[in-house]
Amino acid sequence: MKGRVVCFGEVLLRLGPPGRQRLLQSPLLEVCAGGAEANVVVSLARMGHRTAMASVMPDNALGEAAVGELRRHGVSTAGVLRVPGRMGLYFLTPGAMQRPSEVLYDRADSAFARAGGGQHDWPALLHDAAWLHVSGVTPALGQVCADATLAAVRAARQAGVKVSFDANFRSKLWEAWDSDPATILRALMAEADLLFASHRDVQVVLGTRFSQDTAAGRFHAGAEAAFAAFPNLQRMAATLRVQRSVDHHALSAVDRLRDGATHSTPQYELAAIVDRIGTGDAFAAGVLHGELTGMAAAEGLHFGLAAACLKHSLPGDFNLFGVADVLAVMGEGGFDVKR
Repeated sequence: MKGRVVCFGEVLLRLGPPGRQRLLQSPLLEVCAGGAEANVVVSLARMGHRTAMASVMPDNALGEAAVGELRRHGVSTAGVLRVPGRMGLYFLTPGAMQRPSEVLYDRADSAFARAGGGQHDWPALLHDAAWLHVSGVTPALGQVCADATLAAVRAARQAGVKVSFDANFRSKLWEAWDSDPATILRALMAEADLLFASHRDVQVVLGTRFSQDTAAGRFHAGAEAAFAAFPNLQRMAATLRVQRSVDHHALSAVDRLRDGATHSTPQYELAAIVDRIGTGDAFAAGVLHGELTGMAAAEGLHFGLAAACLKHSLPGDFNLFGVADVLAVMGEGGFDVKR
């Protein structure tokens, strides 16, 4: 498989109660590593790609545990800097039935948020890379992180490395500081070759309202506006989600190419969802897998959706399925026990 994929962002620890309990309903918390970009890099590694994580971690036992988890899945961590400071955390209260899940961030003044990754040697980190993947979560952490993300994507473009950007708008993070998300995200989208975004993300950046009758119509209108605004952009993709309850969603995906070609996938009914966190990252990794392996756009989009569907069945942030598992979903392999 051609080229490496480098992902840049904060690696987090996720803490949550067992089962469907509320936070601290009992004095127990289950811990796993995660974070938007880390989820993508692990998923791509599990699919057989050469991957590297660029980040900043606290020089303590928590940081080492998270870095060790990346290594366990085959991700290179040579681009992870260690500095004094605290670990970024988030707490997840899982939803059930009509009670939605809730995320509580504890990332302020983390080692990553303070350092921002400004000391990375991007020409060295991006050597022989095919893609750099970043997300809108990182610049939402503060101006230092916004500047570092922009420096990373501009270094990638200068080096001839393609840029994948997941808008991942997190209002709670942006509202925690005197931010200007539209200006910051616009600068990042301007460097992207591949954009994972909904019409709502484009609305935030361009200030344009999209009021078409269908979700797909709003996506395509947003994509047209994005192509007009960002000359480097070649493809925009998104999932379309219908929430029948917290535990039952219907999921499909759409994309649009600069030449006007559009693709859509079948809709999958996802009943008895185990864990929704990280599903968008699994989709992004699946679409990137298609780009890296030369899949036709329609096939790569379907592969990304199938990867996202599988992630709904697995607890934790990381999608731990390989290519064969995803292809089995696409091929409707059935639900019998594999013997």
